[in-house]
Amino acid sequence: RHVAHKHPMLSLANTYSIAEIEDFARRADKLLDMDFSYCCELKFDGTAICLTYVDGKLSRALTRGDGEVGDDVTENVLRISNIPKTLEGDYPHEFEIRGEVLMPYEAFDKLNKEREDAEEAPFANPRNAASGSLKLLNPEEVARRGLWCTLYHIPAQSIEFATHDQALNAARRWGLPVSDERRLCRNIEEIEQYISYWDEHRKFLPYATDGIVIKINELQAQRELRSTAKSPRWAVAFKFQAERALSKVLLIDYQVGR
Repeated sequence: RHVAHKHPMLSLANTYSIAEIEDFARRADKLLDMDFSYCCELKFDGTAICLTYVDGKLSRALTRGDGEVGDDVTENVLRISNIPKTLEGDYPHEFEIRGEVLMPYEAFDKLNKEREDAEEAPFANPRNAASGSLKLLNPEEVARRGLWCTLYHIPAQSIEFATHDQALNAARRWGLPVSDERRLCRNIEEIEQYISYWDEHRKFLPYATDGIVIKINELQAQRELRSTAKSPRWAVAFKFQAERALSKVLLIDYQVGR
């Protein structure tokens, strides 16, 4: 079932160099009449999800879809073990929180082994496996696949916190799975240190990442900067370079088509 998003789920603009991050910071500084900091987070390589909680209970889960309308996958998301069905503490009456559904490497390898044993085509990567699993018709099969969720954004329009970091700390208190790897940065040098650290250490994580997300931390600044038609002006994604490896060609098979 297709459902419209209350707030559009936009894609992030991608950058590939520190110079482009400096351009992002300069544009924000020009538009804002206030001091601001940055919140840096891992960019998880999964499938985007939007959860709505009402009176502390998970009422709806939508995929990103086209950004305006997503698929209702609530029954399947209720089977993901680290997503709470009910919250605790001083949560708002109603709010959205967004994040990523992932398939950790261990679960991915197990699933592909089962598919190969059943003479089915294996999934190409954990992202495809997570996306395909979320749309299964049998929720019990979803529960068996070992999906995992991390949450990283509450739309600024729907909360009263001063900063993005405060909002995520509150989400953790309510029992939601928020990433431990984020860091507050005051300037480009600290952002560069964070990128450099995770470009090396991400290989030790149990799930796939493909970059770093840099967000302006102050929610009032996010509200003022707003978004373009495609992406928010208050956030940007730095993409890691693709990993390279040598491979030996063992055989070339030629085939004549029509």
